[in-house]
Amino acid sequence: MCQLLGLNCATPTDANFSFTGFRERGGNTDHHADGWGIAFFEGKGLRLFIDHESAAQSPMAAFLQSYPLKSRHIIAHVRKATVGEVALENAHPFVRELWGRHWVFAHNGDLKDYHPKLHSHFQPVGSTDSERAFCWLMQELAKSHAALPTVQELTRTLAELVPQVRAFGTFNFLLSNGEALWAHCSTNLHYLVRQHPFAPATLKDCDWTVDFAQVNQPGDRAAVIVTTPLTTNETWTAFQPGELKVFVDGLPQTFGA
Repeated sequence: MCQLLGLNCATPTDANFSFTGFRERGGNTDHHADGWGIAFFEGKGLRLFIDHESAAQSPMAAFLQSYPLKSRHIIAHVRKATVGEVALENAHPFVRELWGRHWVFAHNGDLKDYHPKLHSHFQPVGSTDSERAFCWLMQELAKSHAALPTVQELTRTLAELVPQVRAFGTFNFLLSNGEALWAHCSTNLHYLVRQHPFAPATLKDCDWTVDFAQVNQPGDRAAVIVTTPLTTNETWTAFQPGELKVFVDGLPQTFGA
C-alpha cells in the first residue's frame, strides 16, 4: 500500500514540516520506497515533482526539503508498488486538465481487475489502477457538467461516482483542482486543522518540533490530511470507511441536501 499527504490552507503555507516527516516513510520509517511525488498549486498554475526513486533517498526530495514552496493546495504521495512497475510514469500524483484547470490525484489501495471504458480524452500514460481510476473520474465529471461547477456540485457528483470505483477494492484518495481538496477513505485516513491559537507539534518519523505560534499569523489555517498521523502530540480525527470530505480554506465543509 501507499501513503497520502494533503494540505488545504487559508493562506499560502510552507509544507516543509509535514513533508519532512512524510518523506521518511518513503524508505526509512516505512517501506513505501517505489517512488514519490508532490504537487503544489500556485493560483491556476501547478508545480509537479515526481520520481521513481525512494523519497528517503531521492536528491530531488532533499532539494525540496531545503527549498520549501508555499501553496494553499498540496498533494504528496509515497508509493509501494502493487499494480504497475516501478517507473516514472507510475509515480503519483497524476495530473489532468479539465475546464481550464489542473486536477491532481493520488491514490492508496488496490483495485482488482479494474479496467473501465475510457474515451479518447482521458487515457492513462502508465500502467496503474490508480491512474485508470483518475481518468474515469475525470471522464465522468466532464460528462456530468458542461463547465466548471461549484465545489458543492462537484462534491455531490463525486459522492455518486466514488462508490462505483470503491466496489473494485481499496480506494483512499486525494483530489484537488486548486480550489478545494477532496479526500475519500476506504480504510485509513486522518486529518487535523491547525489554526489560532497555534501550538507546538512534534513529528513521529523524525526528531523535529515546531512551535506554530512562532511562525503563523492569526488568519493562517491549514487542514492536514494523511494516511496515518504525522505527529505525536496533536489530536487527529480518523475518517470513517466510505467517507468523502471536501476541504476549503483549511476547513472541512458541510453541504446540505
